Amino acid sequence: MAEERKQRKVKIGVVASDKMDKSITVTIERRIPHTLYKKYYKRSKKTMVHDPENSASMGDTVRIMECRPISRRKSWRLVEVVERAK
Repeated sequence: MAEERKQRKVKIGVVASDKMDKSITVTIERRIPHTLYKKYYKRSKKTMVHDPENSASMGDTVRIMECRPISRRKSWRLVEVVERAK
């Protein structure tokens, strides 16, 4: 009996750094409401992402997916480049 694998998380962010080999740093921004005032404000998080073909460059909008740990800080991989930097 084969076990079903859970759906993996997919997020969209902007490449902040592409200076490493086969790795990029992606900034993921989210908008959250203030509990009292209900005004939305931004929170961001930087994530290390595995990019085996070095296809993404700085400023690109990319889609990333959760995966098994590749190294100590990398547990996300690049799915596709949504939009190239202008």
